[in-house]
Amino acid sequence: MATFLLLLFLIVSAVSGDEHAFIGVNIGTDLSVMPSPTQVVALLKAQNIRYVRLYDADRAMLLALANTGIQVAVSVPNDQLLGIGQSNATAANWVARNVIAHVPATNITTIAVGSEVLTALPNAAPVLVSALKFIHSALVASNLDSQIKVSTPHSSSIILDSFPPSQAFFNRSWDPVMVPLLKFLQSTGSYLMLNVYPYYEYMQSNGVIPLDYALFRPLPPNKEAVDANTLLHYTNVFDAVVDAAYFAMSYLNITNIPIVVTESGWPSKGDSSEPDATVENANTYNSNLIKHVLNNTGTPKHPGIAVSTYIYELYREDLRPGSVSEKNWGLFDANGIPVYILHLTGAGTVLANDTTNQTFCVAKEGADSKMLQAALDWACGPGKVDCSPLLQGHPCYEPDNVVSHSTYAFNAYFQRMAKSPGTCDFKEVATITTTDPSHGSCVFPGSVGKNGTITNDTSLAPSTNSTSSGCPSPYFYGTGSFTTSVIIGVLLMSAVFL
Repeated sequence: MATFLLLLFLIVSAVSGDEHAFIGVNIGTDLSVMPSPTQVVALLKAQNIRYVRLYDADRAMLLALANTGIQVAVSVPNDQLLGIGQSNATAANWVARNVIAHVPATNITTIAVGSEVLTALPNAAPVLVSALKFIHSALVASNLDSQIKVSTPHSSSIILDSFPPSQAFFNRSWDPVMVPLLKFLQSTGSYLMLNVYPYYEYMQSNGVIPLDYALFRPLPPNKEAVDANTLLHYTNVFDAVVDAAYFAMSYLNITNIPIVVTESGWPSKGDSSEPDATVENANTYNSNLIKHVLNNTGTPKHPGIAVSTYIYELYREDLRPGSVSEKNWGLFDANGIPVYILHLTGAGTVLANDTTNQTFCVAKEGADSKMLQAALDWACGPGKVDCSPLLQGHPCYEPDNVVSHSTYAFNAYFQRMAKSPGTCDFKEVATITTTDPSHGSCVFPGSVGKNGTITNDTSLAPSTNSTSSGCPSPYFYGTGSFTTSVIIGVLLMSAVFL
């Protein structure tokens, strides 16, 4: 896997010059108990996160990031924008205090000036370009302009008529800002920063956008969105929005500015009006997004061109105002425990590491019962899981149904295989969770028991003289013969599930 990742990044670099696609994370601080900067950096290291975006330029955080090599995007908060945009000296002081004081120990590579200014703080829009220019001038004076790029993140809502992408254009009322802004980015070799949220596109479409299209799930060719002007096929919302920005720039005769997505993600929990803000959907979106970006897929308009992306966000911000979903975009709780384990593989892969070592494999909600039964047969048979605790009268017999029993078997196999990548899939009817599925006297393998010890995973392998382990017949549910169950489990599942 390490060799594959190295090859992947070499390919990306070859396609897009010195740039390569990366995945970063945004670090918000609206938490009732915010981890210390040292704890934040420890989590970043454990998850192999090499790119972060801060919403300010907090001194303690920048000091903690020193000598880590992590590439840092610092930000000028919106409440400081007016002062900086009206005074070159104020901008120079900001750079001296928040950038020059920390480099080169802290690897600051980007300054984001404001956040969604045109839509969130329109009264500051007239000084936005001046603020960027003043910040850049301060970098030039310190010979840091080639190392540190300056830009400003935009909401994708500044793009009108975003589908088909080829007809997209920026809200023309902002032309007096966008035109000089894009010329500044072009002249300084910077990039357009764009916040892309397929979740909101999906929610606001009133059913027009399919959920699978928003989540990067595979679509049959007849379900793909086709731009009638270019005949480009779009398989996901993310690419369509990014291409809409490319086309909007070309409408203004700007064609050579790359795009960096400064925010994208999916909430893991919502209120009653947000039924698709779920852990499963958040996991699906962010996992697919990471793979999409790091595979250097690019977009239909610019295939193979890097669209580096910062995931929103590292922590769940429980103090954020608004709907339930606003508090639930984070990948981790404040204590560093993942909200969910992303569907990624390979040691060292960004965000693929289980830092808690407390993860379990369970049956996926809504999974087909026949698929669960077949996977259960395989786990208790060729998978060599000791399924004797599932027998009647034993601790894990109740509840007596295929979901509960397959969850036990899936997890037993997952733990016995040391949680290796791909060992919690079972033809996509299993998923990883950080919630311990143990109940009553049924203690699942990998669980921390009442005495504080972890169940010994090695005891799960059946002994060579065992008569109950490895026999799928006692765990069969529904109609059908035992012979059929064994044939499926032994002859087919060994090929399908490994």
